[in-house]
Amino acid sequence: MIRPNAPAPDEVLVRYLRSEVEGKIYHLRGSAEVETAEGLLQADEIDYNEDTGDAEARGNVRYRNFSGGEVLRCARAVYDVKTETGKFYEVSGTIPATIQARPGVMTSDNPFQFEGKWAERIETRYILYDGFVTSCKLPKPWWRLHGPRFDIIPGQRVITRNSMFRLKGVPLFFVPYFYKSLEKMPRRSGFLMPNLGNSSRRGLMVGAGYYWAINRSYDLTYRGQYFTQRGFAHMGDFRGKPTQKSDFNLLVYGVNDKGLLLNDGTRGRKEGGVSANFIGKADLGRGWTATALLNYLSSFRFRQAFTETFNEAVFSEVGSTAVVAKHWNGYGINAVFQSVDNFQSVNENDKISVRKAPQVEFLSADRQLRSTLPVWVSFESSAAAVRRSQPLFQTRQFVERFDIAPRIMTSLRLGPISIIPSAALRGSIWGSSLDTARPLNPIGDMVVRNAFETGLEIILPPLARVYQAHGWLGEKVKHVIEPRVSHRYVTGVSDFKRIIRFDETELLNNTNEVELSLTNRLYSKKGTVTRELLSWQVWHRRYFDPTFGGAVTPGQRNVIESTASLSAYNFLGLQRRYSPIVSALRMEPVPGLGIEWRADYDPLQGRVINSGVTADGRLDNFFLSLGHNQVKTDTFLSPPANQFRGLVGFGKENRRGWNTGFFAIYDYRLGILQFANTQITYNTDCCGFSVQYRRFSFGTRNENQFRLALSIANIGSFGTLRRQERYF
Repeated sequence: MIRPNAPAPDEVLVRYLRSEVEGKIYHLRGSAEVETAEGLLQADEIDYNEDTGDAEARGNVRYRNFSGGEVLRCARAVYDVKTETGKFYEVSGTIPATIQARPGVMTSDNPFQFEGKWAERIETRYILYDGFVTSCKLPKPWWRLHGPRFDIIPGQRVITRNSMFRLKGVPLFFVPYFYKSLEKMPRRSGFLMPNLGNSSRRGLMVGAGYYWAINRSYDLTYRGQYFTQRGFAHMGDFRGKPTQKSDFNLLVYGVNDKGLLLNDGTRGRKEGGVSANFIGKADLGRGWTATALLNYLSSFRFRQAFTETFNEAVFSEVGSTAVVAKHWNGYGINAVFQSVDNFQSVNENDKISVRKAPQVEFLSADRQLRSTLPVWVSFESSAAAVRRSQPLFQTRQFVERFDIAPRIMTSLRLGPISIIPSAALRGSIWGSSLDTARPLNPIGDMVVRNAFETGLEIILPPLARVYQAHGWLGEKVKHVIEPRVSHRYVTGVSDFKRIIRFDETELLNNTNEVELSLTNRLYSKKGTVTRELLSWQVWHRRYFDPTFGGAVTPGQRNVIESTASLSAYNFLGLQRRYSPIVSALRMEPVPGLGIEWRADYDPLQGRVINSGVTADGRLDNFFLSLGHNQVKTDTFLSPPANQFRGLVGFGKENRRGWNTGFFAIYDYRLGILQFANTQITYNTDCCGFSVQYRRFSFGTRNENQFRLALSIANIGSFGTLRRQERYF
């Protein structure tokens, strides 16, 4: 973009209050200026040679470069306006910062500032001698990087060697080589900031890393960390974009564990292992796409011992899915490769594994037969090679499974009442089955299932009333009641107990059931803004066949479609004619605060058997997230639980001043604080300091961790506190 009123490329403009001329030499005095298309030189006095282009400036010298945006101030300068080269003595100045707004990276609009004994400009480069660089405000910066020589190209990079990083004047660490990109999209190979921390189980933690920008399409990050009590940990992150429409990311983490250090000084069990995560997608052309989310875990013991988050440590499932798909005009075809490992304990090979390799699906969305006929048809179909293995049980490597389910539905109006009937066929074939006399013994006998399903949903007219209100409720409040009734009938599932479970396809069961649903909604209107204050949905099912076609075995956990589609908690341990009453209450009493309570009340036991409450909110700098989960059903249905979790804090990312957050998970039934995490952060205008304390106490893990991080605005951070583990 051309600067307004800029001189021509070969033109030099001079300005002054008074001057003396000696041939081609101009002695400019008082607010003297020499301006070119590239830059502007200002001083109390300037001697300018029109023939050679040399200019010597003295007194309050200021140089500004219009293309790079850098500004220099000095006591004296010698500058050649033709070659754009020169020297600046007792110099200070600023370079515009490149703001990289990414989650967890501190940003600031402060420019990079520098001071030095002298500097020289060589074309687009600046060489600063015996000085320092900072992004803090002067004259009392929080941090400075001192060095004998800085090589700076504005808009590209800064390089220095043998420098010392100082925090409030105190030497913090020596930097043999430092490279900082000033580009908008920086990618340059180099060593990463080292990190240091401490753990009660791992000992002193020391680490470093290297980033390799392989080319414009691929890069690799490696971080190594040494735990003095456990051994070496390795992390590799490989990213790539092979084409304009494809990309991938592979993350590998592993620990060479020396073994748990016992109180007598000997080594106990080794808990090392490897985990890998791959995510990628590609546009294959002609409407075809490919996506993959692949995960590998060598052992659940390794995850519990070395993961850095509580949720990951207790999550016992590892799944991988790869899909090649095409969708057009309401049709779709998917080729799915999937595997799921569900670890039952930390013991080796104690897991349930299910694999689909592959499964081909062909499906159709609801399509109206004729524009004048309110009838819609759809179908789902699949052909798969599946496998299941677990302790004491294993199928063949490839078990054939075919499934097809055409469906027809219509919609009718009876006054204000909507009636939606539907009917479906479900044909399925399995190439292997269970021996009902010995349930853990798969046999090669084929199973054929021909099921027929009908459904009828009745949507009754809502009841509504508007009330005048005031205060926080707004000007008006509207109460709406939405009743619904549905009936479902399935028949033809005669061999439910012979079918091997692979996924939800096998859960279809005979049933004759009615579901009643009632939803209350409360709306608030203030001016032109309407929002939902409250919704409370209650639903319940009545089963006319308590055996579900013989699918239920009393005294054990039964998982069938009729119950799994109603509640996430299993309640079917005996033959019963009605389900628990499921309630879901959601509230937003004030903007920014959401409350949800879901509970299952079982009339058979006369109590609430499952309950989950969450509350999340933020008000300016204050935030909270609270939750309670309780399970009180039979132990063979679901393990009992009574856990509290809470997150409270004050602050925001990049907020100046003090920020703090505390998160905890407490198991009331066991009386154990399973996880706690406290972080305190102080942010200045140019850097931030974070301290985090963690407490792990679950399974075999009993550990305290201290994490530290120093964040430099627009540069990065170093320490053992990773940005994805921080609150701020």
